[in-house]
This record gives sequence, structure tokens and C-alpha cells, in this order.
Amino acid sequence: MHPILRLYEDSISGGAASISLPALARMIFVVHGTAAIDGKSLSDGDAWGGEGSCSLTAGKDGVTLWRFELAAANSASAPLRGALRSQEKIAAALETIPQGELLLRGDSVAFPPGGCAFLHKHWGPGIRCLLDGGIRIDTHGRSTCYGPGSAWYETGSDPVFAQAAMDRLSRFIRVMVLPRTLTGKSSFQFVNEEDKANPRVQQYKIFVDAPIATPRG
Repeated sequence: MHPILRLYEDSISGGAASISLPALARMIFVVHGTAAIDGKSLSDGDAWGGEGSCSLTAGKDGVTLWRFELAAANSASAPLRGALRSQEKIAAALETIPQGELLLRGDSVAFPPGGCAFLHKHWGPGIRCLLDGGIRIDTHGRSTCYGPGSAWYETGSDPVFAQAAMDRLSRFIRVMVLPRTLTGKSSFQFVNEEDKANPRVQQYKIFVDAPIATPRG
């Protein structure tokens, strides 16, 4: 059985009681508003990562979060109790999870208008969620377009071509499970040798690059 990576969207009203989260490898990204996690203050565009239990408190005007969590196989979905709204956006069993010691990477990937990522793979699976703009993902002979708030899963081992919107900046938030040997290193692999000469226009910001244990269950 394979571990499960899930993405939730949580909206918590200001003044709500603190919410306790159990120990799991996770990254929490602040889409809008303010929050504190174990006393660390976060606002729009900030992220927090950890593997232990933690306490989450919304700011006075509330907060909307994207919560990525890596859980054991057959684990149940876990919307936040006490949230104004909490829903699972996407979940995936990580059939292509790397062997050996693991790394949880959470980052953002930004494209200029019309930018693309030539046919490529990654060293591990992950979930993406579009924050700004628009993007088309080509894989398995199919093209799928995504707008802000839309999420998708990539195995890492299947080749993908990405085309960003032509008229505006596009950016997605991503969490991947990678071999620990990639700490601080790119997970991107060109599929076609001739594409290596093309410039990579993506801009990356790493929020979390942390060693994690493989979920058991």
C-alpha cells in the first residue's frame, strides 16, 4: 500500500479557537489572511512546514489556507474541525514514491506570460495548485487547463509539458516527495536532449525542504 498525499482548503474565521493538528508531514500555505502556527506569524504568501503536531490560530480577520499532508495508506480524510469551511481538494496514492530516505519539498513555481516548461519529469510525485494566472498541462496524450484554485497530481515519472497563460503571470504552489539526496537541488529532468539548450523561464521559491519519515500504516 502507498502513502497518500492530500491537499485541503481551510477557511477559519477570526476569533475562532486554536485548532490542534496531529503529527504528520505537512506544508501549510497562506492563500489569504493571517494565522499563527506554533507561535509563528504568517500572512499572504507565507508557508509553514513540519512533521510534528502543531497548533493553528487564525488572525483577527480570518485566514484561508492550503494544507498539504502526507499520511499513511488507508488513512481517512481529515477536514479541520472548528474551521468555517474545510474541504479536501485532491488526494493521491503515491505509487511512484522514491525508495529510501525521503524529503518533503514545498515551493512555488512562477511563469512569465507565455512561459512554458518543456517536456520533463521529476524525481518524485506531488500535488500542484494554481494560485495565479492559468496553465495547460499536457501528459498521457491529454491537455487539461487549470485556473486559480484548481489542483492536479503528477507522478513525477510521467512526462509533462506545461504552457502558462499568454497574457499574465502564472504561479502554482507545489508539494513533492523526493529522494533526500535532492535537498537543495532541482528535481527537474528534461526528457528530450535538444530541449536542454532552451532557457528555463520558471522562477522557484522553496518554502520547505525537510527530511521526513515514510508514513507507515
